[in-house]
Amino acid sequence: MTIPQNVRENMGILPSETEIEFMQDESGRWYIVKAKTAKKRDSRFRTAHQTGKLTMSTDDIMALTRGESWRSS
Repeated sequence: MTIPQNVRENMGILPSETEIEFMQDESGRWYIVKAKTAKKRDSRFRTAHQTGKLTMSTDDIMALTRGESWRSS
């Protein structure tokens, strides 16, 4: 689902950083709300550069972005 840019900006929704929830009121109307998160976690994609190496194979990079432990080649 694509949320229009002006709606994202107005609600403070950041791509890959903000979780949303769908809520329904008593009349049956649906709304999008920002999910309340207890602790902000860095995306594995945002932290991959900290463990990535120039000598990594494509398989190693794919494993890293999938959250799997990095294997030495």
